[in-house]
Amino acid sequence: MKPLRRSLLAVAATLSVLGAAGVQAQTVTLRLHQFLPQQATIPAKAIVPWAQKVEAESGGRIKVQLFHAMQLGGAPPQLFDQARDGVVDITWTVLGYTPGRFPKTEVFELPFMSGNAEQSSKAIQEYVEKFAADEFKDVQLIAVHTHGPGLFHTKTPVTGLESLRGMKIRGGSRIINNMLTKLGATPVGMPVPAVTDALSKGTIDGTTIPWEVTPALKVSELVKNHTTFAGKDGLYTQTFAFSMNKASYEKLPPDLKKVIDANSGVVTAAMFGRAMDEGDKVGREIAVKAGNNIVALDAAETQRWRRTASTVETDWINEVKGKGIDGAKLAAEARALIAKHSR
Repeated sequence: MKPLRRSLLAVAATLSVLGAAGVQAQTVTLRLHQFLPQQATIPAKAIVPWAQKVEAESGGRIKVQLFHAMQLGGAPPQLFDQARDGVVDITWTVLGYTPGRFPKTEVFELPFMSGNAEQSSKAIQEYVEKFAADEFKDVQLIAVHTHGPGLFHTKTPVTGLESLRGMKIRGGSRIINNMLTKLGATPVGMPVPAVTDALSKGTIDGTTIPWEVTPALKVSELVKNHTTFAGKDGLYTQTFAFSMNKASYEKLPPDLKKVIDANSGVVTAAMFGRAMDEGDKVGREIAVKAGNNIVALDAAETQRWRRTASTVETDWINEVKGKGIDGAKLAAEARALIAKHSR
């Protein structure tokens, strides 16, 4: 019996080794869904490089299947829930498309909060990890980030506060729409993919977006005026989440989880922000080459806008107070982190 027992143990050991090897050799395909065309800044300069890096670092065992421009169905405001619910494995989306759902993270959308996207993306990543992780508890958060300075792109020039009054301007979140109202415009809320059609049909007179997304939307062809502000901060910014389904993450073997972990957090946030900054240069240059009118408001006029828009922050602080959130403290923390990452 002893030789038989030894044989059985040897077979069991061999099967165990083969089983372990099978686990180690496991390959997975992750479906990634987002709302912009493939040639837009973030898909081309951040999401594709991220996917390639993950595939390379996993030795080809993680395959990232990319679906651009809502190819898998639904609308941009549904993307966060598509990741949460496992409709897809990973999504990238604008947090402001689901109003009121991320009240702590909204602080980065307040007027004149930030400018440089790489710096503010590092700041918002650290901020979320410290103060707003509960808002992302239903997903495996890969990174959050912001775009660069927000500005106006309009059919008729915006040369001061008075010239904005009555204009129908697209806004990308409730905070931005409130700001537009305070500034005298008529806000029209819509996801960014709808901007091209809305400008073409005259549904809106202009839009608030950063320079980086203007080429993909053909904005510099549809409008000939762009209004920027004095100083390093933009009129506003928007916040984005790159999220993974929790179950999709948990099913990964430990070594593949490490690959996702190594491509999450502040380094990834910075990469996405850096892509935004580079995209801003490209978008602005296209407008310059087209001979468009770029209005640069001076420091005095910019200060008028700051004063007028400042009540947006007061409104937000009062609103989140009703949810048990100390908005004034969070705004101070956000500014401190932006300053830290701007040094």
